Amino acid sequence: MYKLINRDGNAKRGEFKTVHGTIQTPVFMNVGTAAAIKGAVSTMDLQEMKTQVELSNTYHLHVRPGDQVVKKLGGLHKFMNWDKPILTDSGGFQVFSLAGLRKIKEEGVYFSSHIDGHKIFMGPEESMQIQSNLASTIAMAFDECPPHPATREYMQNSVDRTTRWLLRCKAEMDRLNSLEDTINKHQMLFGINQGGTFEDIRIEHAKLISELDLDGYALGGLAVGESHEEMYRIIEETVPYLPIEKPVYLMGVGTPANILEAVDRGVDFFDCVYPARNGRHGHAYTNQGKMNLMNAKYELDDKPIEEGCNCPACKHYSRAYIRHLLKAKEMLGLRLMVTHNLYFYNNMMEEIRDAIENNRYKEYKKAKLDGFLINDKK
Repeated sequence: MYKLINRDGNAKRGEFKTVHGTIQTPVFMNVGTAAAIKGAVSTMDLQEMKTQVELSNTYHLHVRPGDQVVKKLGGLHKFMNWDKPILTDSGGFQVFSLAGLRKIKEEGVYFSSHIDGHKIFMGPEESMQIQSNLASTIAMAFDECPPHPATREYMQNSVDRTTRWLLRCKAEMDRLNSLEDTINKHQMLFGINQGGTFEDIRIEHAKLISELDLDGYALGGLAVGESHEEMYRIIEETVPYLPIEKPVYLMGVGTPANILEAVDRGVDFFDCVYPARNGRHGHAYTNQGKMNLMNAKYELDDKPIEEGCNCPACKHYSRAYIRHLLKAKEMLGLRLMVTHNLYFYNNMMEEIRDAIENNRYKEYKKAKLDGFLINDKK
């Protein structure tokens, strides 16, 4: 259940009650594709870096170790030792990213596994069954993420199919939640709005799925090749047609600047691989923009990644030491970088919530964006 605490312009400050705890929104979900954050970060570490929600991938866990295995071990929370909310995406994005390995039909999608090539079929019912076996807090509806650019005809047909699939997802989830052996009988369902950069298709689809009274709504198919300006325009045009009393999730986005702009346009939930992926490549997010610790100028720098940061990396280690670890290809270097970046994102979301609650979001956003430009100009 979603409770709207305050609105500052279009920015929303809310609380989302789930069976695994209350999520304070806006929130950034930390991406653990295969039930682990890349960079040797444990669930105990996640607690320390202010993580509220962990996100795992339905397709990847279905392929390995298998959702039946996870169910036999008590579900994803027990399996990975995490007691807070988990969102599982539906496998729909893999329809997009595994373009060379799949065939889309009305009944669902035929895949070849990216691991060993074996044939997989996934439709709305299968996606819901896998997510029910994983017993996540929030399940995402199975959709097609259309390519960018796509023709209007392709986009309309794809969106119509996604709507038909959503109805099947809803019916199957209702059935699964009523079964005796279902681990999480309170699993929630978020529907996904699609339509690429065709705002009229987006708006019509938003109106249509809003009538289904789902637990939340996502904007999918953005950050797939369109410009940031196009993405912001679509968010701005579409969000007003989604229910104000439900959370809105912008899938796969993004940079700190993307998040600040999307919050300003009414988005509540975010996820992105950037903080972990960029951390593993030596890039640290700071209030002065992105910093590349591989640069020679940090060789003798005994300051923390960011002064005043309370993350475990900044509290205990210097830029010089972390740079040495990265250069020496020591796993600890990646771990410290990912830890810092996830803490930075989660801490920024805390600041965002505070700013909205105190009706000063516009000033906060401007100051934050101005700060990010410092390193970018160097």
